[in-house]
Order: sequence, then C-alpha cells, then structure tokens
Amino acid sequence: MPAAQRSVRSGAAPDKRRPKAQPASTRPELHVASGKSSGREVMIDGARRLLVWTRTRRAPLFHIVVAMCILGASLVASLMLRTQMIENSFEATKTQQSISRLNQDIQDDQSTLDQLQASLPEKAEKMGMVAQKGSISIDLQGYKASGDSKGQQ
Repeated sequence: MPAAQRSVRSGAAPDKRRPKAQPASTRPELHVASGKSSGREVMIDGARRLLVWTRTRRAPLFHIVVAMCILGASLVASLMLRTQMIENSFEATKTQQSISRLNQDIQDDQSTLDQLQASLPEKAEKMGMVAQKGSISIDLQGYKASGDSKGQQ
C-alpha cells in the first residue's frame, strides 16, 4: 500500500523578519556586445544606459548633470588659468630681455661719455686753450644792491 504523503502544519505565526516575496532584481540583463557598432551608436547606447541607471537609483539625473557641469567648468577654468600663466611668463621674459638690452645701451653710452671726457683736455689744447691754474671765487655775503630797488627788475 502506498504511503500517504505527510504534511506538517503548525499554528505558529510566520517569521516577520523574512520577506514574504523576493523582490524583482534591479540588475540589468547581460548581453553580448558586438564589435561592429560605430562610435556614435556606442555613445547613444551609453547615454541610454545612463538614463536607465539614473531612473533606477535614488540619485536623479539632475545631480549627475550638475556634477558633470561643475567638472567641465573646472576643466575649462584650469585650462584658461594655465594659458594666462604661460602668456604672463612670455611677457615677463620679453620684459627681462628689454631691460637687459637697455642696460647694455646705458653701459655703451657711459663708456662713450667717459672716452669723450678723457679726450676733452687734449682737444682744448689743440684749440689753443690754457688750463686754469687756480680757482677764483666770489663771495656775495653782505652784498647790497646800489640804487632804488623799485626801478630795477
């Protein structure tokens, strides 16, 4: 005689810690990627997957867009800052070269002036001038003009 199937029933309450039904999996399905797709199709597919991912997560698309904008703005700002620093460096180099050139011109002019001052006594002798032997000074201490001060100017 075949044995009757036994079933066990209990009057106890079900366990509250375990979920009654398994939630549906939110993981995307796996598929094989073909290598024949173009770059544009890959970009469109990536954007589509990003949109699906943002809808399934708690972070909305707005937060991701704001983060990408901030990253893009910081990249542009750093490139602009670097460009400005390079321009300033070139300008400083050009200014330094100009200063060096001007200093060299001053030194050339000073050496020319020194040569002219050294040759001055010789040229004066050729013109028949005589060097001064002593110095003459005039003391105007206590000098008073003679005559009426109204008529003179």
